[in-house]
Amino acid sequence: MKDDRIESIPPAAASTGNLNFVLVCIFIDMLGIGLIVPVLPILVGEFVHSREQQTLWYGIMGATFGLMQFIFMPMLGAISDRVGRRPVLLYSMAGMGINFLTTAWAPNLACMFIGRFVGGMSSASMSVASAYASDISTHDNRAKSFGKIGAAFGLGFIAGPMLGGLLGDVNLHLPFYVAAGLSFANFIYGYFFVPESLPEAQRGPFRLTRVNPFAALAKLAGRKDIRGLLITFTLVTSAQMMLQSTWVLYTNFRFNWTPTQNGIALFCVGLSAAVVQAGLLGVLIKRFGEVKLSLLGLGSGCITYLLYGLATHGWMMYVFILCNLLSFAAGPALQGIVSKATSPTEQGELMGSLQSISSAAIVVMPLVGSTILGAVSHLPPSDWRIGSSFFVCAIMQGIAIVVARRYFRSHTLK
Repeated sequence: MKDDRIESIPPAAASTGNLNFVLVCIFIDMLGIGLIVPVLPILVGEFVHSREQQTLWYGIMGATFGLMQFIFMPMLGAISDRVGRRPVLLYSMAGMGINFLTTAWAPNLACMFIGRFVGGMSSASMSVASAYASDISTHDNRAKSFGKIGAAFGLGFIAGPMLGGLLGDVNLHLPFYVAAGLSFANFIYGYFFVPESLPEAQRGPFRLTRVNPFAALAKLAGRKDIRGLLITFTLVTSAQMMLQSTWVLYTNFRFNWTPTQNGIALFCVGLSAAVVQAGLLGVLIKRFGEVKLSLLGLGSGCITYLLYGLATHGWMMYVFILCNLLSFAAGPALQGIVSKATSPTEQGELMGSLQSISSAAIVVMPLVGSTILGAVSHLPPSDWRIGSSFFVCAIMQGIAIVVARRYFRSHTLK
């Protein structure tokens, strides 16, 4: 089989930015988002009359958020390549604060949708933060920087969902007010303390073709050098989005979990991500290399999806989460490989385009997941078919492993 070589990109010039600043921003942003995760699906149930309707409308709401992300994420990534990362991060923080307030005040589903529109239009923090990390990282430590961002994300989810679950058991609207306060505090912090990471000399031109989300996906599809990785990324992201969009309702239907119990489960997810991405990622990359580590992580995730769907008691879910540590290393490892194959002047566009894949998955997978879960929501909790959405996730993850293995066998990576 013919070997194609991905050429190494020379290290970018050192920037004046400080990764610690953006890590704090991501942590606060994810803390705010984490607050609402255990309660939003339950809050939707306050405005409908059946499990099927609750599942359907929550899926549509998730798809709405993803559609706005899909449309606006490439635009924000490209804008950050032109004007710098800092202004776009500030815009994102302010928009998320407005999103949380609108949802907290919503008297009906229509107003909740307005909040989802605003939030999706402004949720650029992860893609721009990834570009920020690329700006100030060397070629060799880029995957480690992405791991630190993932760790900040995970730390936000350590505190956020548990606190959100506790607040949600007091009042379902309370977590949204707290999240709004954190987002506006994040904006103030960013305004005064976050430096710009992208020097004027490294800023690229703004072109309309770069803000078209379909053009961004088409450009990625044209990257034959990393096509297998992009397919893998798409499948893995799709499985993750289906899991995230059905988790709270699945555990509520099957185990009768409260927001607090889901907060504890998501605490375990955040803790696992932080342990791996902040403490173990560098060691794991040195031990296995990015390629082998990504495959091990994908395999761990595939098995865990199956176990989620087959669980018969709620406590098992906590065990499966804590045993799935390697899966949290797969994402940064894959992202690092893709980033190394891209010019330093196009990192913002690349990260925005990768987020477009995630946003497209958020549009489609909540609808798919809610349809599957809604179809089995009437079954008794002991029926194995209740876990059908997780079985589909496992299938997608399994296909991703096959695609990734074929790609790595036919490419020599530096």
